[in-house]
Amino acid sequence: MDKIAILYGPQGGSTEKVARMLAKAFGEDQVVLIPVKNAYENDLAPFSKIIFGGPTVGTHTWSDTSTKNDWDIFLTRLYKMDLTGKTCAVFGLGDQVSYSFKFVDDLGVIAGQLTAAGARLVGQVESDGYTFDDSQAYKDKKFLGLPIDEDNEPEKTPERISRWVEILKTEF
Repeated sequence: MDKIAILYGPQGGSTEKVARMLAKAFGEDQVVLIPVKNAYENDLAPFSKIIFGGPTVGTHTWSDTSTKNDWDIFLTRLYKMDLTGKTCAVFGLGDQVSYSFKFVDDLGVIAGQLTAAGARLVGQVESDGYTFDDSQAYKDKKFLGLPIDEDNEPEKTPERISRWVEILKTEF
């Protein structure tokens, strides 16, 4: 299997933790971790399989973030990229209790940008086991990628990652 790029951000928190768990599940020798903060199109060029991961920022952290976070900056670059021929998947972190009407919305935003850039999107996940009211990442009764809730269900994260990696191994 060709190496997989896992592009994630921000660094140092739950998103990075999940990115590292994914790398371990695939086999660390099969993965290259790339912080979104440092990512440009030429960094993605060598990879035919790319996983993108980021959080949906809620109001409890908005005061701690700048108006332009790493993902906002990268998405302006992604808008100009041609990802035709790339197979991509997305994971997103969110809080399904405090933000049940916007659960992992940014997973949906990133997925939409990838599709617009020509990527083939894989890794949809059934909604069983999640409790939420609405999400931009939820289409046709499935999530467009892997939702993770480290705030309320961290004990479910390892099994969710394991199941998703098995899905991706067949779809990549």
